[in-house]
Amino acid sequence: MPAVTEPKLISGNANQPLAKSIARRMSMHRGMSVNLVDARVERFNDQEIFVEVFENVRGEDMYVIQPTSNPANDNLMELLIMTDALRRSSASRITAVIPYFGYARQDRRAKARTPITA
Repeated sequence: MPAVTEPKLISGNANQPLAKSIARRMSMHRGMSVNLVDARVERFNDQEIFVEVFENVRGEDMYVIQPTSNPANDNLMELLIMTDALRRSSASRITAVIPYFGYARQDRRAKARTPITA
């Protein structure tokens, strides 16, 4: 019988209170403590994003909680960089939990020569 792995949560800077409440709710539902993975998500002086994961996530199921609210482009880039950091840390599966996806309204062309951004 395969071993059941516990999901691990990680959050960017877009909505930390939401991520903490999700972890708290999962703790109540599962009957065990579910905490956010210890990580650092910062910006350099030129606003480049830096992500460092302090915990071992090798072979783990990771859930990245990151809405793309205002500023949508920055938060989306933060999500992509966190996903790359987890992949390079050998996480087994990475699932993006995006409570608000900023580009979802652009799913069809309004007129000629406009992109479908979603």
